[in-house]
Amino acid sequence: MALIQKSPSTQHRALWVEVKVFLSLKDISKADSARKMGTKGKVIKCKAAIAWEADKPLSIEEVEVAPPKAHEVRIQIIATSICHTDANNIDPKFEKALFPVILGHECAGIVESVGPGVTNFKAGDKVIPFFAPQCKKCKFCLSPLTNLCGKLRNFKNPTIDQELMDDKTSRFTCKGKPIYHFMGVSSFSQYTVVSDINLAKIDDDANLERVCLFGCGFSSGYGAAINTAKVTPGSTCAVFGLGGVGLPAVIGCKIAGASRIIAVDINSEKFAKAKALGATDCLNPRDLDKPIQEVIIELTNGGVDFALDCAGGSQTMRAALDSTIVGWGSCTVVGVKVGDKGLDLSPIELIMGRTINGTLFGGWKSVDSVPKLVTDYKNKKFDLDALVTHTLPFDKINEAFDLMNQGKSIRTVLTF
Repeated sequence: MALIQKSPSTQHRALWVEVKVFLSLKDISKADSARKMGTKGKVIKCKAAIAWEADKPLSIEEVEVAPPKAHEVRIQIIATSICHTDANNIDPKFEKALFPVILGHECAGIVESVGPGVTNFKAGDKVIPFFAPQCKKCKFCLSPLTNLCGKLRNFKNPTIDQELMDDKTSRFTCKGKPIYHFMGVSSFSQYTVVSDINLAKIDDDANLERVCLFGCGFSSGYGAAINTAKVTPGSTCAVFGLGGVGLPAVIGCKIAGASRIIAVDINSEKFAKAKALGATDCLNPRDLDKPIQEVIIELTNGGVDFALDCAGGSQTMRAALDSTIVGWGSCTVVGVKVGDKGLDLSPIELIMGRTINGTLFGGWKSVDSVPKLVTDYKNKKFDLDALVTHTLPFDKINEAFDLMNQGKSIRTVLTF
């Protein structure tokens, strides 16, 4: 019998397939174990990280998670990641924050049970929850001009919206006290309950430790370039901030066909990754002898066509807007900085042809778009592995926050 020797590249691909299948089976095994315990319709006691007050580490506690009510789904979280929005909510500068709360909004999991009236999901489905609902019925969902949904109410402070379920009660209890939900997700809990319009079913073979990034960061940055800025082939772009939102924005600019992508960050250690993902130039404002916008204008003979602010704060917004070319330059705001007073803007800046806009969840209509993003990832349209710098057990959640706040991580994925 003839023996066929595989090439190293073939062996590598085969090994990667085996790893993905193993991860997928591991996810399903965890959920199967829970279902065999007969938890449907019962209160589940599990582990969660609670923010009891601002400026304090999260506390790992045992919580009680009530069964889902009408049009709700209870999910076992398999993987969740840390986002600056979570940190913003416990920043003492954010005076409107609600406590106690279970934070977390970027995750993926498996359906444990569904409430009455739920028809699109069943126990065992792999799913991604998100803070941007899509009811498909309201005037916003029916409009092609926006991805907002009428379920959202607090447009001035969206991070404290969806703090309770639709009946104005919480599904979480700890030490006899009700605990607030966070942005309709609350993924820093082994189990959570979400509305069925804040959820998308994804392929059974999806790697939840990677596709969890579609719950916020990747979708927001990538979509900012593709959907909101609408970066065009051959254009020039500047991306401010190279974290879990900014690097996906770089990916989006490259996929859209930008000819030059200038990546800006005060941490030069991120530049190698930015270049690997498509950046053509990298600039650290702290290494320059003049304002960053002046340098970009000189490099591009007048300014870039598109600037994306993925860092937030009035200083960065100003630099991003100023770095765009007069006549048609576009600045898209993605990042938010707690306690910032915002941008001072003169009408003449807009009269001269520049435009400024913002984006929520990258402009994606969530329920429709997230499964397609998962398919694109599986088809290798973009690489999520480059964005996950750390994987830690859930109990080390405060260490994950430290890594993010110190600029040592892009995305840390926590597993239960």
